[in-house]
Amino acid sequence: MSGTSGTTEVRGGTSVGVATAARWVRRWEDQQQHYAVDRDERLTVIADVVEHTTAGLAEPLVVDLGCGPGALAARLAARLPHAAIVAVDADPLLLGLGRAYYGPAVRFVEAVIGRPGWLGALALDRPLDAAVSTTALHYLGEAALRRVYRDLADRLRPGGVLVNGDHLRQDAGRLCEIARAVGRRRAERRRVRSHEDWDSWWAAAHADPALAGLLAERRTRPLPASEGEHLTLSAHLTLLREAGFRHAGPVWQFGNSHVVVAVR
Repeated sequence: MSGTSGTTEVRGGTSVGVATAARWVRRWEDQQQHYAVDRDERLTVIADVVEHTTAGLAEPLVVDLGCGPGALAARLAARLPHAAIVAVDADPLLLGLGRAYYGPAVRFVEAVIGRPGWLGALALDRPLDAAVSTTALHYLGEAALRRVYRDLADRLRPGGVLVNGDHLRQDAGRLCEIARAVGRRRAERRRVRSHEDWDSWWAAAHADPALAGLLAERRTRPLPASEGEHLTLSAHLTLLREAGFRHAGPVWQFGNSHVVVAVR
């Protein structure tokens, strides 16, 4: 799935070529495998949940939180071609790459998730049927995460779902240690550490003249820092229930990697 024109425009007039976007999106996906063991399976499970919970709806409305260049959003668009997919991120470089590579199948929106009024930037015209995220919500501190969960509970229809795939620690230190060991051994067998890491990807991106415009846009944005990695699985579940979700729990797990589903 890719754009049909040679370039795509992002806010501020910056454009990037489709071939350039394709190269950097593919490299991003390779880099993400350095950190997320069984990333493809995790994305597949999230898509399975959304397909199951929106079955029979004429045009489900789905939002992808912290979408990056849009791998999960694009997978959902391919699985559910009748759905409206909105992909949200604060990073104009990643959004620009996603817009160019995936084209109009996904509507990309720039917004800082968790900031007061962030949902207004999405211009949603009806209640959400599903909200998804993968390896993104751990960036939010507890206060922001509480606000995001409440905002989503307010905007999801009854029976709608929030599906979050992320690294979530167990409460018990010993269990957390064992889960990390299980994940580490899996990573060794899959040789995921041979993939490029985060710092290397960004260093190479900053050195590519084709991305200069998007990087200039990026330097003008107050990008969020990671604040919530200390929150455990049970802390997330508590916040979800306090926000108004009727049910919340993991439906898939490997080591500390989980897919958590919360039902409105």
